[in-house]
Amino acid sequence: MAKREIIRKPCVAGRFYPGSKAGLEKSVASYLVDAPKEDALVLICPHAGYMYSGKTAGMAFSSVNIPDRIILIGPNHTGMGPYVSVMASGTWEIPTGQVEVDEELASEVLASSPLFQRDSEAHENEHSLEVQLPFIRAINPSAKIVPITVMRAGRSECEEMGKALARVISKAKGQTLLLVSSDMNHYEPVEVTRAKDSLAIEKITALDARGLLEVTGKEDITMCGVLPATIAIFAAIALGGSKGRLINHTTSGDASAEMEDVVGYAGIVIS
Repeated sequence: MAKREIIRKPCVAGRFYPGSKAGLEKSVASYLVDAPKEDALVLICPHAGYMYSGKTAGMAFSSVNIPDRIILIGPNHTGMGPYVSVMASGTWEIPTGQVEVDEELASEVLASSPLFQRDSEAHENEHSLEVQLPFIRAINPSAKIVPITVMRAGRSECEEMGKALARVISKAKGQTLLLVSSDMNHYEPVEVTRAKDSLAIEKITALDARGLLEVTGKEDITMCGVLPATIAIFAAIALGGSKGRLINHTTSGDASAEMEDVVGYAGIVIS
């Protein structure tokens, strides 16, 4: 019997980003900028509606080369599926086309640690990874992804997964980008969010994975992708990463002028 192709339909098209092909192409193009590009180990980008986080996402994507293979890791907001879910096959549809899952690379990820579980349920209604795809496809239409969501993990588990991903990336052919999808602090006054975000950004750019977990817990920084970011930092260190660089930091208040309940957005590159 032939294998049934999994088609993952968009769940936030027309809400987080334009739902038409022409509208989405125009929107993404408006956020991309002319900037020097580097080969990065890790790229951290926000995943809110484009009117809020598109500027920061566009600047971040514009600062790196987007290779043909991307491990895309973000938080699980829905509570569906296992703690760590890897979609191992299929195709993701967005209004501008399709992005295929890299089955070979996904298989390597699943084999690298038992913490990674084969699953597609967690991805069906999860927006954090989907919001990155229009940027990926606009820059490199040939890129394939390994979609991973993380719901729960301890520090030692984050370290194990990060080192496992580093082994997979080091053996893969050509360049592989580890793309982390995360917003920063949520729904506090702008002064509070900027201060809290700065504490988290300081730990990320210093490649201090343990410090990131500690400061977000101690200071109640509601960074939804803190676990994916921690995993990515451990991976970057194992791959010889030396530094992180903040590309841009904004809040939803910059777009809405509502400053009492803002969400923070950061674009960060680790090279």
